[in-house]
Amino acid sequence: MLERLVFHDATHARLFHATMEWLALSGGFWLYSRLRKRGGHASPLAAKGGLWVVLCCLLGAGIGNKLVSLLQFPELWGLLHTQPQRFWLAAVSGQSVVGGLLGGWLGVEIGKKISGIRSRTGDDFVAPILLGLVIGRTGCFAAGLYDGTYGIHTGLPWAVDFGDGPRHPTQLYEWLAALAALVWLPKWRRFFAHEQGLAFRVLMAGYLLWRLLIDGLKPVPPGWPLGLSGIQWVCAAGLAVMMLGRYGRWPRHGLRLPENKE
Repeated sequence: MLERLVFHDATHARLFHATMEWLALSGGFWLYSRLRKRGGHASPLAAKGGLWVVLCCLLGAGIGNKLVSLLQFPELWGLLHTQPQRFWLAAVSGQSVVGGLLGGWLGVEIGKKISGIRSRTGDDFVAPILLGLVIGRTGCFAAGLYDGTYGIHTGLPWAVDFGDGPRHPTQLYEWLAALAALVWLPKWRRFFAHEQGLAFRVLMAGYLLWRLLIDGLKPVPPGWPLGLSGIQWVCAAGLAVMMLGRYGRWPRHGLRLPENKE
C-alpha cells in the first residue's frame, strides 16, 4: 500500500523532494519566528544582531549540508582532479541533514559571537527542527530510490518495495520518531527546562545517536573503517565533542550536583 506513495519517475521524484525540502525550511523558519513572537521576543531578523545569526546559520547549514554529504562517499574526492565536473555536480546535488544541523549550529554560535549575544537561544529551534524533519522525510520517502535514504533489503512485514525489492523504510522510521518527539515536546521538554539551551542540546545529541544507529540499516558506501558510513562517523565525532564540551571540565572543577530548591 505504501508503495503507491513512491515516485518511480526521476523527474517527479526529484521535483517533489525539492518542494518538500523548501517547505521544510520555510515551515521551520515560520514556526521559529512565531514561537519567538509568542514568547515576547523580537523577530530573529529584527532583534539586535539577529541578522548576523540568521546569515551565519544559513551559511553554516549550507556548507555543512554539502560537506558531510561528500564525506559520505570518499571515492568522490578522487574525482576532484580527474573529473571535476562530476565532483562539483555531486557536491551541489548532495544533501545531509546531519551536516545541515551541525553546520547551522556552528553558524549560529559564530553569529552570536560576532553580535555579542551571550544568551543561549537553541531551545527556540527544537520545534522547528522537528517539524522540518517530518516534512523533509516525507519528501525523502516519496522520492524512493532517487533520494538515497532508503534502508537495506529486508523481509519484515512493513518493508516497502521502492522498485528493487522490499527494503527498510528508514525515512518513515525517522518521520515517526520526529513526529512523536514533536507531539510530546511539551512533556519531555519540561525535564530540561531548568537550564536554558539544554532541550536543544538534548535534541541534537538524540538525533546524532539516532542517526548513528538507524544508518546501520542503510547501505554503507565503501571507504570508511569498521563498516560505518561517513555520516555515522560524523555523528560519533559530534557526540564526542558534545560530551567533552559538557563534561570535560569536571575533573578540574569537580562534579557539581544540582541544588535542591524544593
